[in-house]
Amino acid sequence: MILTEKEITTVKDLQTQEQTCIEKYQRYSGEAKDTVLKDLFKTLQNKEQEHYNSLQQVLGGKIPSCNCNDSDGRNYSPKATYDKMTDSEDKKTDNFLATDCIVSEKLVSSEYNTNVFCFKDSNMRKLLADIQIEEQNHAEMLYKYKTVNGMA
Repeated sequence: MILTEKEITTVKDLQTQEQTCIEKYQRYSGEAKDTVLKDLFKTLQNKEQEHYNSLQQVLGGKIPSCNCNDSDGRNYSPKATYDKMTDSEDKKTDNFLATDCIVSEKLVSSEYNTNVFCFKDSNMRKLLADIQIEEQNHAEMLYKYKTVNGMA
């Protein structure tokens, strides 16, 4: 597959978004107080790395297959760590981290939603649409964490 200059620039821009998410989840897994949230951040870091790697394959001329996974968010069911009535500093910290990551996921999802139309290849559009769905899953998982812990 040969990409146009605009397509290459778009893929590189998306990779920058993914790299930022990877670094954010890595940092936040170290800052989170709750082990459930730490584990979620590590899981999401790995998912973002997969996205980055898929985009790297595209830059190398190959479009990786995708599974159109739309179940991670739906199937995520975290255990509560915090009491809904408690307002501890640890809970406030974890609430901030989770909320900030939801904002990031919304931004990245929006970027994929917009940039999917920059590509003429239908398999490429399918890959970007798949990643966009996975970004939505990430936000849903974070929101479920917040909800079960009385943060939403």
